[in-house]
Amino acid sequence: MTNDVTTSKLRRSTTDKWIAGVCGGWARLLGVDAAIIRIVLVAATLLGFGAPILLYAICWFLMPSE
Repeated sequence: MTNDVTTSKLRRSTTDKWIAGVCGGWARLLGVDAAIIRIVLVAATLLGFGAPILLYAICWFLMPSE
């Protein structure tokens, strides 16, 4: 018996990116479209939550590239 479990790691996308590839990396890990992640990030930022911009910057520096 073989165990075909694949583990995906959180990495910045080099192909699906606008600024740094953070949203593309999160989208790949979660299995959703990157546009959904971007819309949620922008909506949360516009609604007055300042944390998404800070979290994006932290992920940009801490997440390794593909």
